[in-house]
Amino acid sequence: MLNDITIGQYVPGNSVIHRLDPRTKLIAIIPYVIALFSVNDWQGFLLMSAVTLMVVLLTKLPVAYVLRGLKPIIIVVVITVPLHLFLTPGETLVMAGPLAVTREGVSKAVFISLRLIYLVLITSLLTLTTSPIRLTDGLENLLKPAGKIGVPAHELAMMMTIALRFIPTFLDEMEKIMKAQKARGADFESGSLIQRSKNLVPLLVPLFISAFRRADDLAMAMEARCYRGGAYRTKMVQLKLQARDGIALAAMFSVMLVSLAFRWWS
Repeated sequence: MLNDITIGQYVPGNSVIHRLDPRTKLIAIIPYVIALFSVNDWQGFLLMSAVTLMVVLLTKLPVAYVLRGLKPIIIVVVITVPLHLFLTPGETLVMAGPLAVTREGVSKAVFISLRLIYLVLITSLLTLTTSPIRLTDGLENLLKPAGKIGVPAHELAMMMTIALRFIPTFLDEMEKIMKAQKARGADFESGSLIQRSKNLVPLLVPLFISAFRRADDLAMAMEARCYRGGAYRTKMVQLKLQARDGIALAAMFSVMLVSLAFRWWS
């Protein structure tokens, strides 16, 4: 399960999505999310499904690898779907003892599940197709106007990128520690919920120690290289918007307007 989390990982490539400016990708997520949470009918979700599928195909990444990142949210979907099915009032379709499955509950369960799936999918595609360095530069550039009011744009961008970058690293570390503790007889799967929570202590303690050690090593490495970010830092590669960036943004904002039109006329 830990290996199925793809957020924070980067896969080099030369697809259209890979070549987009990181600022374009970050901005394009905003209209996509607005469109995703605006649609509330089947026509709207068919549109969002087509858009999401097109983006996945344009990345030229293995579809199976991209979909593998959805496995961790299956638990969330499994928990939320029954709640919407049985607790949403409306036209009854099936009776399951004292509980009733309603037409509105089915629609709501499907729509909420699709929103979660598409949101995680697009977020993972952002990191899969954008290197940490370019992501940092894009975030810093977008936050630069906020620096006029005292917001440390570079520091915020660097912290967010480091956090994303170390997600797969910590997941690998967690898997290694879990295997080592299992070899020593630790049991993380049996017992009650409270017992299993207590059994996580031998996993969490070394994981936190490893995280602090990595943070200290990173800080010492940056200081040893006399790293000074911010206003006086130059970049070897400057970000430049291309025609494809304008087309991508125009397409995503068009999707947002169409989805809002679907909601307005539904």
